Amino acid sequence: MKYISTVLSLLALGLIAVLFVRQSKQGDQLKQHSEGEKKVSGSGFKIAYFDMDSLVAHYTYFQDAQTKVKAKENDMQMQLSSLDRSNQKKVEVWRQKGNTMTQAETEQAQLEYQKMQQEFQSRKQALEQDVYKYTEDRKTDIRKNIEDYLKDYNKEKNYSYIFSYDVGSFIYNKDTITLLRT
Repeated sequence: MKYISTVLSLLALGLIAVLFVRQSKQGDQLKQHSEGEKKVSGSGFKIAYFDMDSLVAHYTYFQDAQTKVKAKENDMQMQLSSLDRSNQKKVEVWRQKGNTMTQAETEQAQLEYQKMQQEFQSRKQALEQDVYKYTEDRKTDIRKNIEDYLKDYNKEKNYSYIFSYDVGSFIYNKDTITLLRT
């Protein structure tokens, strides 16, 4: 009986040693597992962005496209103004004739006026569609050029995603370090 307390103490000490060794092995396995995760996640996911404002300010192809679109819009406005002035001259001639026109001449003038308005509206619509198509074609060209550039750029950088940052976009915050600048 005298040795029972000593035996129980040694037995408890042995169990503590076994538990300590098992816990130590589990900690090592967990540590190895977490290091493996760091390696996988660190090498496979990178994000870059570029500022659309910088692109607009520094990309000459974009600036040239804007200039061409504005020239196309100005040309449209000039054509519509010219057509409108021509129509206004005819209306002024009819006003000057005023009461001296016969009933048939008045009806003819009204029909011609309606036809002029319809022609003006159809010409305006055709020109607006032409400018719209031209603008969309320029946007598509710019987008394609940017995408082609980013594909070449990304061959050596291996980004998972490359975003464009633009005021009013869905990205609300960005780092102050620009990762990609054109």
